[in-house]
Amino acid sequence: MTTSTASQPNLATSDSRLLMAAVAAYLGRYRGQSRLHTDSDLKVFLQWSADQPLNPLAAARTDVERYVRWLQDVHCYQPSTVSRRLSVVIGFYRVCVIDEILPHSPADYVRRPLVPPESPTLGLSHLQFEAMITAARLSANINDYALVAMLGLLGLRIFEACGANIADLGEEHGHRVLKVRGKGGKVVLVPLPPAVARAIDRAVDDRDDGPILRNARRCRMDRHAATRRLKHLAETAELRIPKMHPHMLRHTFVTTMLDAGVSLRDVQIAARHTDPRTTIHYDRPQEPRPPPQLHPRHLHGLRNVASINTRSCR
Repeated sequence: MTTSTASQPNLATSDSRLLMAAVAAYLGRYRGQSRLHTDSDLKVFLQWSADQPLNPLAAARTDVERYVRWLQDVHCYQPSTVSRRLSVVIGFYRVCVIDEILPHSPADYVRRPLVPPESPTLGLSHLQFEAMITAARLSANINDYALVAMLGLLGLRIFEACGANIADLGEEHGHRVLKVRGKGGKVVLVPLPPAVARAIDRAVDDRDDGPILRNARRCRMDRHAATRRLKHLAETAELRIPKMHPHMLRHTFVTTMLDAGVSLRDVQIAARHTDPRTTIHYDRPQEPRPPPQLHPRHLHGLRNVASINTRSCR
């Protein structure tokens, strides 16, 4: 009995170390924000497994199916969220098979939820965005105008806007540009239209270094503080929006350019989408799209966006 009692903790410790090594090997394939988001999604599955209790390295296909049903029925997540978190689990087990930790993946034949071709997120209408940017311009917080301009007029992702520093501002061929660090560590130069440049200058306020966007504590603004500021601006502008969040302004950026008659290829370059199908996925206007009345070349900075991004990708 003494031998069997001593062997159980050793076995548990060995399994725990093996699981930690498998998680580290999987997360080592990512970096930057992708690593943080993947780690967050994987922790949900590991916590669910610990609550069962279930050893993730001993899971079967039915266990992964139960995890998917738990995401759908208990938490009522959107199909896109469930599909993303399932993809993380599938990738984790695939790496376990590659590293010969498992003979086969229990998630190989798990059915993915059906994700609609259109994004469930709606952008702001033209009048709503005009009211939003007016409220930001008149706000006493000098960061509000820059936040709305960087998200809605440049189409930056929230982590790109919050991660921008004063040192990233520069000049390229006579145009003011902002060095943006996007997904996967990709760095591109984005031209600044005059309105966005003025908004950024107002937020910088004669500072020489540090982040462009700051919170009330004079520290770097994060996505949570940015969401709170956007909700406050939406209330100030009296917008009837059920849930305001930063990604709505990126949707607005894409749909506004398409409404102006910009070609899909130019919008893809401006939004820095690798696949044009991603740009189409964003295209969900709230209002009937009018016939194009503005030639793409007349849009300020559009040709510069295409040329600078093309040179930076080389």
